[in-house]
Amino acid sequence: MDWIRRFSESYPLLINVIWFLIFFILLYVTRRFLLNRLYGKLKNSGHWYVARKIARWINNFLLFIVFMYIFGRNLTGFTTAIGLAGAGVTYALREVIVSIAGWFAILFGDFFETGDRVLLGGIKGDVVDIGVLRTTLMEIGEWVDGDQYTGRIVRVANSYIFNSPVYNYAADFKFLWDEIQIPLRFESDMQLAKIILLEVAKKHTELYNREAAVAWENMKRRYKLENASLENQVYLTFDDNWAEVSLRYVVDYRERRSTKDKLFTEILQRFEQEGDRIEIASETIEVISGGSTKMR
Repeated sequence: MDWIRRFSESYPLLINVIWFLIFFILLYVTRRFLLNRLYGKLKNSGHWYVARKIARWINNFLLFIVFMYIFGRNLTGFTTAIGLAGAGVTYALREVIVSIAGWFAILFGDFFETGDRVLLGGIKGDVVDIGVLRTTLMEIGEWVDGDQYTGRIVRVANSYIFNSPVYNYAADFKFLWDEIQIPLRFESDMQLAKIILLEVAKKHTELYNREAAVAWENMKRRYKLENASLENQVYLTFDDNWAEVSLRYVVDYRERRSTKDKLFTEILQRFEQEGDRIEIASETIEVISGGSTKMR
């Protein structure tokens, strides 16, 4: 055993590295073992993501403690150098530091959490991960019409929460007001069109209205809000081309496109049943061979 003692005295730094690697492997194996045991119980709930993140934080914290304990005596000579370089490092890593501060703000400032739909740094998507430096979004919109996934994963620096607005679609009120506009010819029965729109909207959005009413009351306990109309509403406007009826309704932010599809489909069916009483207006351009253009 003397050769081991001599080797450790001759190469103390190498021995410390070996000990650190041993602790690293033990912590990694333990973390993987515990997570594998918990996966069967938590895979179908939102707790799996939280458990995985907590396990990683604890693992990193223990590694830091082990590192300081093993190498602490070897780092004392660098105290002065670290102090002198502190200002330069802080300036060079200012974006990183602000992102870390943003991470703390997100965790404790009620900005958003995983699963929320947000608009952050000009990117709209669902939050799938909140890291120390970046928040990961599953992008929606862009070239895809409606609030549906594009398939791209976007990582946005946490520092954006300090220098740009954060739009949260699901924080305290997971509903949105949406509208559809339908142009009608002036000869159409406007009153009948209004009645049809309200009947169709009630059929497809009544559940959202009830849930939104409860959520709005809860919002009023937290914020200074006025009473808002959550009932379906129809408005009529016109210009020199046609009259336009607008349907305003409340919908779950995740169901905007599917709800709009149901509304348009049934509205068209109901309008067709009324025949000439309700006619949808359109702009038609007719090109004459002589070079002139007629528009009606």
